[in-house]
Amino acid sequence: MDFRVAIPVPASCDAEYNARSLPLYLSSLRSSGAEPVVIAEEFSQVDIARLLRRTDGVLLPGSRFDVDPERYGAARELECGPADPQRTAVDELLLQDAFNLQKPVLAICHGAQSLNVFCGGSMVQDLKTSVVHRADRALHEAHPVRLEPGSRLFGLLPAKAGGQVQVNSTHHQAISLAGGNLRIAAVSPGDGVIEAVESRSDSHFVVAVQWHPERTYVQSAFSRAIFSAFMEALRGR
Repeated sequence: MDFRVAIPVPASCDAEYNARSLPLYLSSLRSSGAEPVVIAEEFSQVDIARLLRRTDGVLLPGSRFDVDPERYGAARELECGPADPQRTAVDELLLQDAFNLQKPVLAICHGAQSLNVFCGGSMVQDLKTSVVHRADRALHEAHPVRLEPGSRLFGLLPAKAGGQVQVNSTHHQAISLAGGNLRIAAVSPGDGVIEAVESRSDSHFVVAVQWHPERTYVQSAFSRAIFSAFMEALRGR
């Protein structure tokens, strides 16, 4: 039987963005052996709770919106874009359920940022760096990331890779301070920007990456390995 993974609609008020981005997440999950359970922002808390009782894990996707600085106690900077309160509310419900019940979590781009703030971390509201972090959607290799030895992500790379891999980052915000129960798993070696965090607990699979493995699922063995590790965690639970 396929595992059931809760995934929120990426943006509550941008049907065009959703139509372009959501299918890639759904396809990657299905190809990996999971059944996506799409959570729409208009669902009531009762509806969401009912759906979550029948899910095994959570995937938090990207979004074209930014994380609201009020969530981590910072004043809004001019470069910070609008937030999506409805998506935020759904993320928090899904994460609360996942952490309470030790459900595996895979968070991608905005999802990684949302997870980090949920865990008490903070954000850089707008990156000022010469490294390209806002790659075109078709660009599969924006810059390298260096994976931290001992991290889950490091273990997914072949030894000959030397702990470094090219990724397709597409973001202008980034994690500043990792949440209290998260550890840094990858950084951009060119500027030190945090590109991935993971749970400090070896018994709870929580992996959050700033890049987009769903976009390169077909082309990249590393992207497929990330989804496969997520599936293994669902199976282990």
